[in-house]
Amino acid sequence: MKCLKRWSTNRCVILLCAVLCLICLLSIRRPLLEKNEATRTVSPRHKKLVHDHVHRVLGAQCHLSRTRKSLLPLLPSSSHMTQPFLWKDVPLSDDLFLYPPPFGFQGLRSKVAELLKSLPLPGSAQELKNRSDKCRRCVVVGNGGILRGLELGSLINRFDVVIRLNSGPLGEYTADVGNRTTIRMSYPEGTPLHWVDSDPNTTFVAVVYKGVDVSWTTAMINRISVPLWDWLFFWQKVPDHIPLDSHRFRLLNPGVIRETALDLLQFPPPRSQLWGNQMNVPTIGMSALNLASLLCDEVSLAGFGYNFSVNSARLHYYDKLPMRVMQQQTSHNVKEETAFLQKLIQDGAVTDLTGGIHCSFCPR
Repeated sequence: MKCLKRWSTNRCVILLCAVLCLICLLSIRRPLLEKNEATRTVSPRHKKLVHDHVHRVLGAQCHLSRTRKSLLPLLPSSSHMTQPFLWKDVPLSDDLFLYPPPFGFQGLRSKVAELLKSLPLPGSAQELKNRSDKCRRCVVVGNGGILRGLELGSLINRFDVVIRLNSGPLGEYTADVGNRTTIRMSYPEGTPLHWVDSDPNTTFVAVVYKGVDVSWTTAMINRISVPLWDWLFFWQKVPDHIPLDSHRFRLLNPGVIRETALDLLQFPPPRSQLWGNQMNVPTIGMSALNLASLLCDEVSLAGFGYNFSVNSARLHYYDKLPMRVMQQQTSHNVKEETAFLQKLIQDGAVTDLTGGIHCSFCPR
C-alpha cells in the first residue's frame, strides 16, 4: 500500500516536472520563432517582382487628378473645395469647430488662432500645391515590416512627393525606404525624438489628435518650451525641438481626417463616452492617402498592410515588434481600412507598390 501511495505521489511530481519543462521549452522556442520571422530575408525572385512593378508604375503615363477623382464620388460635394492645410490670415470656417480633435477643433478656437499666427501665408509653399502644368506622383511610405529587405529606396526617391509617417527612420534603412522626404506627417508622440530627415526640402505636417497637440506645434514652430502643464497629457515622451525653419511647418486641416473617417470609411461620428475607444479614428496612413490625393495626381502606397496570419511577423521595418501588437490596439479599425484600400487598389485609384494590401504582381 505504501509503495502504491509513493508511486502515485512520484507520478504527480514527474507529471508536474514534465509540464514545467514543456512550458519552458515553448517559452524558449517562441522567441526563436519570432526572431527567425523577424530576420527572414526576402527572396531575390520576389524582390525582382516588386522592383519590376514599381518600374512599371513610374514608367506609365501619369493621369491628372486620377486618385482624387476616384475618391470624390464617395465624398460630399463640399469636399471639392477641401484645402489640405490651414494658413495664416485665412479665416476658419465654422464647420472646423463642430467636432473635437482629430475631426475638428471644438473648444480650441483661441489656441488654433494663436498657432495660425506662426504659420506661413498661403501661396508661400508652391512645392506642396498640386499644379496643373505637371502630373505628379505621390508615394505614402508606411512603416510596415514588408519594406525590410526589398531595397526600394532608390525607386521611392524617384517619386515627385514622398510622404513619411510618424517616426519612421532613415539612416541605416535608406536602402529599403530611401532618403528623400517631402512631408513628415505626425503628431507629438509619433514624432522622432531625434530628427531623422536630412532632406533640406522636408516639410513637417502637424496632425492634431488632442488639445495639447496645438500648444506643442506652436512651441515647435517658435522654438519655445512647451507649457509644463501640457507635458502631463502626452502618453509618451515627445520632442522638445524640431530643427526646421518656421516656413517648413504646416497644420493639417482636420477636415482631411473627418473626410477619411466619416465619408470614405463610413465610420460613425464621434460621440461622448465615459470608457473605451470608438475605433472610428483612421490610421495616419489612411489620412495621409487622402492628403496625398489633394497634393498629387496619382497616389502609391509602400509599406502598407498587416499580415495577421503570422502573429510574429515584423510590424515595422525598423524594430522587432510582432504583428500581434497591432491586433491589441483599440483606436483603429484596420480590418475596415484594409477592405477599403483593397477596393481602391483593385479599381486602380491607388497603387500598392509592395503588395501588402493587394498584390497585383504576385504569382497566382
